[in-house]
Amino acid sequence: MPIGAALAQSAPLARLQSLLRESNARFSVIRPLLPPLLAAQVRPGPVAEDGWTLLAGNAAVAAKLRQLLPRLEATLLEQGWQRNAVRIRVQSS
Repeated sequence: MPIGAALAQSAPLARLQSLLRESNARFSVIRPLLPPLLAAQVRPGPVAEDGWTLLAGNAAVAAKLRQLLPRLEATLLEQGWQRNAVRIRVQSS
């Protein structure tokens, strides 16, 4: 069975795929706001009802993202994304 068909037939997997697409879409909105070297160290994380998580490669990247957070959240709102918290987490190796 092709993976697309399996995803379509399973409600939990379809929901997971939808959340993954949403996370990637949000990231594509904010990525241009990040300096290239910083953007290389950031990954989109999970979307939940209460917010969205950005995964930082290390603590220094997380600190810089926290400084940029108001701008990132404002841009997401301007692009029509619902007001949800954006969380920053350091991605463990």
